[in-house]
Amino acid sequence: MTKYDKLVTNAAGRVVPTIINGEEHIPFMGVGKYKPGGRKYGPKIASCADYPEDGNKVVPGLKEALVRSGLKDGMTISTHHHFRNGDLMANQVFDIAKELGIKDLRWFPSASFPCQEHLVQYLEDGTINRIEGSMNGPLGRFASLGKMKGVGVLRSHGGRYQAIQDGEVKIDIAVIAAPTADAFGNANGVNGSAACGLLGFALGDSQYADKVIVVTYNLVPFPAIPWQIHGNYVDYVVEVDKVGLPEKIISGTTQITKSPDRLLIAEITAGFCEKAGLIYDGFSYQAGAGGTALSIGNYFGDILRKNNWKAAFIRAGSNKYPVEMLEEGIVSYILDGQTFDLEGVRSMRENSNHVATSPFTSYNYHGKGNFASLIDIVVLGATEVDVNFNANVVSHSDGYLLHGIGGWQNTLFGKTTIMPIPLFRDRIPVIRDEVTTLCAPGEMIDVIVTERGIAINPLRTDLIEKTKSSGLPIKTIQELKAEAEAICGIPEKPDLGDEIIAVVKWVDGTVIDSVRRVIK
Repeated sequence: MTKYDKLVTNAAGRVVPTIINGEEHIPFMGVGKYKPGGRKYGPKIASCADYPEDGNKVVPGLKEALVRSGLKDGMTISTHHHFRNGDLMANQVFDIAKELGIKDLRWFPSASFPCQEHLVQYLEDGTINRIEGSMNGPLGRFASLGKMKGVGVLRSHGGRYQAIQDGEVKIDIAVIAAPTADAFGNANGVNGSAACGLLGFALGDSQYADKVIVVTYNLVPFPAIPWQIHGNYVDYVVEVDKVGLPEKIISGTTQITKSPDRLLIAEITAGFCEKAGLIYDGFSYQAGAGGTALSIGNYFGDILRKNNWKAAFIRAGSNKYPVEMLEEGIVSYILDGQTFDLEGVRSMRENSNHVATSPFTSYNYHGKGNFASLIDIVVLGATEVDVNFNANVVSHSDGYLLHGIGGWQNTLFGKTTIMPIPLFRDRIPVIRDEVTTLCAPGEMIDVIVTERGIAINPLRTDLIEKTKSSGLPIKTIQELKAEAEAICGIPEKPDLGDEIIAVVKWVDGTVIDSVRRVIK
């Protein structure tokens, strides 16, 4: 199988392949330009005659379930990442595949983490051909050096659901780690001592995979309520001693930053939002779980209290800080895509206004709308931006592929997208002439906030007008870039080869950029 072929220049000016791992792909055409045709993919029709009348789908072990599911060479195996760096299932699945002598598998995780470095050996020996999912840490570094046999494909959370729904990726076997399940296959992530929150990233897998295996340590009598995963989609249930490590779902610090520079960035960001009129009674926002984003959320809370306002909803990965705002009553709802600490898990279990969502409802671009575009303020990070406001979130300036896209691309469709980022990291300027890897075109980024000033995208003339007399440190992005280079010097370009080791998909399934092999 040819790794890639038929290179073209897409609408973003990036050279990308249209044949990837032997399959045809469409180059990026521009935001909103590609409109799909046809119908949604449908899995094989099943018959109740083939399933136990007593509803008991429990089989003795994961190996038995994989064998009964017909595991063979070349299949696509999916897993989810709600346990984040505490996942235990992916390593076990491919240990079994290796034991059975299975080769050339496509691993389709909703994200991968350093805890899965164990799988490098299976990428080397051909058990796994490639990863089509976010590669965090060691797996990304392995791929960046050109060692993966196939080409990686990076998708957003919504893009992953879109790819499953559209039939771009056909999952043969989905393995769903569930903190609680019943023998019929109903499952949730909010109950049991291994509770991790919701299971929304596994929803598409359960709906469209040919075979679905639910693995749980907490097998309860029917019905397991709430049923975030419906047993009608499930083929086999496996009971194990340990399904995941919930204490390791914590993302980053999930603590308010103590860095003076980062706190200043957070304060400037909140001040900008207030003076630009973006915060009002009934507004909504999305922010991540990093220290700077959490600080911004705290400042938003102060503004709400000062004005006796209430936020309509926070779109989250949740943790204790938005939970405190919900329970204080200054926000009506948390619409949660993933939980980042155990307080988020507790709140989802106890608060009816802390709502589990999925990539289908919130992020899927090939649907009849999603609620990403309803969010007033979106706060996002980036590894790099450039003078045209293009942004990178998957690779560093040295070219190494070390981060995932997550829901980052999907939330760009909010009403105002703000990137609070330091002007430089480790004395390397963050603002470049051109980003190393293009994950989002500049038209999607509205504001860049640094500790030394704010750059507003010239397309947002409304924001420029509203803040021109605000006293805020408004500068051009070229001025910010020049300040960084005056301090740090002009950064070297990464030493990259011609070989494409991965591609980045846009939210509509088109190819927006190629990731090239790192030479050194």
